[in-house]
Amino acid sequence: MLDAKFLRDHVDLVRRGLARKKFSVNIDAVLAADEARRHAVAEFEVARSAQNAANKEMAAMPKGTPEFQAKVLAMKTASAQVKELEKKVAEAEEQWKVAALTLPNVPHDSVPEGRTEADNQVVLTWGDEATLVSSAAKPHWDIPWFSKAIDFERGVKVTGAGFPFYVGDMARLVRALIQYFLEEAGSAGYTEVHAPLLVNAASATATGQLPDKEGQMYHTPTDDFYLIPTAEVPVTNYFRDEIIDEAALPVKRCGYTPCFRREAGSWGAHVRGLNRLHQFDKVELVKWVHPDQSFAELELLRGDAERLLQKLNLPYRVLLICAGDIGFAHSKQYDLEVWAGGQKRWLEVSSCSNFTDFQARRAGIRFRPKDGKPEYVHTLNGSGLGLPRVLAAILENNLQPDGTVRIPEVLRRWYGKETLSL
Repeated sequence: MLDAKFLRDHVDLVRRGLARKKFSVNIDAVLAADEARRHAVAEFEVARSAQNAANKEMAAMPKGTPEFQAKVLAMKTASAQVKELEKKVAEAEEQWKVAALTLPNVPHDSVPEGRTEADNQVVLTWGDEATLVSSAAKPHWDIPWFSKAIDFERGVKVTGAGFPFYVGDMARLVRALIQYFLEEAGSAGYTEVHAPLLVNAASATATGQLPDKEGQMYHTPTDDFYLIPTAEVPVTNYFRDEIIDEAALPVKRCGYTPCFRREAGSWGAHVRGLNRLHQFDKVELVKWVHPDQSFAELELLRGDAERLLQKLNLPYRVLLICAGDIGFAHSKQYDLEVWAGGQKRWLEVSSCSNFTDFQARRAGIRFRPKDGKPEYVHTLNGSGLGLPRVLAAILENNLQPDGTVRIPEVLRRWYGKETLSL
């Protein structure tokens, strides 16, 4: 959520910033709702001040006099008016909040111009595909034993498309990746949390999934809960409506969860196999940081995600996402894409983002400076990492001529073998 005063004082700046994004917005409606809210508050405060003054006058009057009785009747009328104006304030506040929630975050000045993903900028490439990808590479779904190790057909029978079973050594490899990601996050200073998989509407609103991404989330109407699209949602809300000590910043958390996304309308070869699922595993990295440090912390967060790919010896590139492709709540966003040698294409495995105070305002997460009133923190998060596409790249890039897959050395501690074969 944008700061109302900042919007009023810098409306032209906000207009220019939001015009760079892909979202349709009505800033004038938000300003009108804000003006109505402020007018309602002013009316209420004037009436309440008059009521308090009249109370003092009545307290000084002799009880039972005609003047006292007249003042009692006047006070009843004033009290009813104050209650009515208080109700009007609450209604105006709610109308303003509904309007304000429609505005996305303003992109940072360093975010490049552009309207589509074609305008995203490659800022770094790591690894040489010619030396890091096996000559036997092929799309993972064309590996002869793939359907036995990752059973989509039975997943369709049990649930539906996009909910596969991982079987035998493939399940062990998934578990090894989760353990590796969590261990590395712990070494980088992130405290692990095991988060709920269902969240309420307030949590989804706080992080910006609502009212923007209703169609992408699975919803349980009876309880009005949402299956999480990412651990960002429950973990960020850990400190909702709380004040963090300034000395504790930055606070860093990591969490492994399954993630659930409807991904409606996604079809074609680019979403075959593991490329796009409705349920997938991911380790999320979340930070609550001092506003003065948030963009420096974003670079550190990106580095934490990059090191995971480097240790897996997977070629990757980093994209700086343009204003027209950046997310609703995002101020600045990097995407990490891994090279899948069999498909000969880049697959996104992480987004690392700074939301500035946008999520914190919605969630009521502040810090208390040594001197002064509480201020909103800045929130950041990044995938560290998403498993399916990392797994796809491992299978494709490390496929050997005999049909086995060489397991990256960093995973062997948990996987227990040097190769995967069926």
